Amino acid sequence: MQSRTSTTPPSRTGGRPRSATADAAILEATRQGLVELGWSKLTLGAVATRAGVAKTTLYRRWAGKSELVVDAVAELFDELELPDRGSLAADIEGVVLQFAALLGRPETKTALMAVVAESTTDEPLRHRIRESIVDRQKRLVLAGRKRAQERGELPVEPDASAAARTADLIFDVIAGAVVHRALVSAEPVDEEWARRFTLLLLGGLAAAQGAP
Repeated sequence: MQSRTSTTPPSRTGGRPRSATADAAILEATRQGLVELGWSKLTLGAVATRAGVAKTTLYRRWAGKSELVVDAVAELFDELELPDRGSLAADIEGVVLQFAALLGRPETKTALMAVVAESTTDEPLRHRIRESIVDRQKRLVLAGRKRAQERGELPVEPDASAAARTADLIFDVIAGAVVHRALVSAEPVDEEWARRFTLLLLGGLAAAQGAP
């Protein structure tokens, strides 16, 4: 009897391959929908219509609206880049101004504040925000510190755990100050503010490194 093993097609465990074009359209439609409709009126169906895809396409990719909005915001934050302006201070000022400009965009402001508000009662959503936005953007701090160490502007921290804690603290200070200034206080983040903030940050960093 002939074996059927050789003629049986392999099972597909991964589902259909994702379309980068469809993903980009969905995330853009999510951001536009938030600005025009607001959080309460935004639905996956509305996003699907705007993106020109079937609702099943969204459901295969995202479990719900919150996860979709986090990914839509994360894509915007992935646009941030560390400039090389010749010194650590100038690099920090460049990132601060770039970050503030991003927060000034209606789609970023609306999406970020909506998803953060929702996360106050949703621990899995808070975890997704940390993983998709916060942890990913710490790359800027790590890259900036490495460049400053190569220039001789910062000492190398031999203790990996201590170095990680320092990086976390730097990220928290920068992100917290800029978000508060731009979105909570609604004050301008201009070149003068960025310069003064950077001086304060570097002064505190130097003091922390010199402490026993």
